[in-house]
Amino acid sequence: MATVMVPVPFAMLSFAGHEFRALPQGALFWPARRALLVADLHLEKASWFARGGQMLPPYDSIATLTELSALVAATGAEEVWCLGDSFHDVAGCDRLPAQARALLTTLTGATRWTWITGNHDRAYVDRCGGAVADEAAVDGLILRHEAERGEACPELSGHFHPKLRVRVRGKLVARRCFVATATKLIFPAFGALTGGLDVTHPEIVRAMGGTGEALVALDDRLLRFPLAA
Repeated sequence: MATVMVPVPFAMLSFAGHEFRALPQGALFWPARRALLVADLHLEKASWFARGGQMLPPYDSIATLTELSALVAATGAEEVWCLGDSFHDVAGCDRLPAQARALLTTLTGATRWTWITGNHDRAYVDRCGGAVADEAAVDGLILRHEAERGEACPELSGHFHPKLRVRVRGKLVARRCFVATATKLIFPAFGALTGGLDVTHPEIVRAMGGTGEALVALDDRLLRFPLAA
């Protein structure tokens, strides 16, 4: 039976000579490579907190992987790049519930899947399939977990979980966002149980060299907010 792809809403994003589809879920699709890129899944974050006595609903991994699986199917992605902190800690892969593990192994078995290591998950060996790399150079772009301020090459990264907070009709609204300059693009966190750092935070401003803009992907367009604002 032929696979039926369901169209996924997107806005176009040009970066370093490449065309991407920016998805409202906080991912990028790279049509030229049929590649889906995400950052900061933080799988099994809830179970990590539970080990310390802080009980959270234990559904973060299955929610994150279900949404990721839907995007892989909708875009027809043949490659998947996870830009670090895919698991919340080095034992997270071992704690995956059976349903989440089955979903993940199906994904890694059906695509060319690469885990970029992050500060939370640098020591992994078994990640339910896929290749592991500290960073990667792909078609002139550097893929790594945390932006390096002195990097001269165009760079895709995660780590900071950027969010844009704006006041609308007297209410403060927060949306996950990308942060971009001409040579740097920081992804929002994709995970279902991840917080966010305001785009004006000194750590993000420092990583971006004090310039750039926040990009909020909607279904049909990309909203741009200069960081200075």
